[in-house]
Amino acid sequence: MINYQDVLNGIYQEVMAMKDRGVPASYIPELANVDINNFALHLKMNSGETYGVGQSTTTFSVQSITKVLALALAASIDNNDILERLDVEPSGHPFNQLALLEVENGIPRNPFINSGAIVISDIIVSAFKNPKQEFLNYVRDITGDNSIDYDLKVAKSEKETGYRNYAAAHLLKSFGNLKNEVNDVLDFYFVQCSLSMTCEQISNAFYMFANRGKCISNVTRLTEQKVKRINAIMLTCGFYDEAGEFAFEVGLPGKSGVGGGIVALLPEHFVISVWSPGLNSRGNSKLGMYALEQFTTKTQLSIF
Repeated sequence: MINYQDVLNGIYQEVMAMKDRGVPASYIPELANVDINNFALHLKMNSGETYGVGQSTTTFSVQSITKVLALALAASIDNNDILERLDVEPSGHPFNQLALLEVENGIPRNPFINSGAIVISDIIVSAFKNPKQEFLNYVRDITGDNSIDYDLKVAKSEKETGYRNYAAAHLLKSFGNLKNEVNDVLDFYFVQCSLSMTCEQISNAFYMFANRGKCISNVTRLTEQKVKRINAIMLTCGFYDEAGEFAFEVGLPGKSGVGGGIVALLPEHFVISVWSPGLNSRGNSKLGMYALEQFTTKTQLSIF
């Protein structure tokens, strides 16, 4: 019988002793101000038990982790259009790479690089009169938590510095793969990425991906087939151009964000979320990657 709290405590002690904690995402000014010493782990078992260490109830900007939730919302309202407008292949390039988009005629490699997430944003903007509120309502509904909200300071910071996202959106528009106006789509995209959550809330949000599409309220949000596909995309594309390394070292589907958060899951078993603001050279949480590798090593729990 695994004592999960002891496992988390051990990882926490190891991580807090480490001196090289990575570098925060300074290209988004608001993220550069976050304390590099923050660290949190939260584990939610499908059987109902929860375990946590560190600042697991402290909110932070989850950034690209929201791309999975946006994809889930788009998949729940659109059955046909998504895979015609983007692919499901690893990019092998940084998340904001533009060259592939032009070579491949405006079809993003996957929904988790920025250009792919902008296409998903376009689908959501087309579907709702108030996409920002609808997306927020969706996240609150699947977590059962109305305290979750956007950090509009972060959204403003991203909007003022997101030049490559503007370039990607205009490129998508030039290929006819953006149906709405660029500014309308990016206005939603920047706010979506500014969602502020705790590790505990992230674990709750991703519970449906470990529970055959049923959220923590036991309401079906996605079909089992769609959950399987989204989990597969997380495994192969969830970590920018470090997805192969994460699969090799950790062995779980998951998604990272440049706010320093990572969420990973073992279907029908658990969801685990980690936060450490310092990033490695590929834009993933340096200590978060280490912590999750240690967790699956110590527990021998992975998809492999």
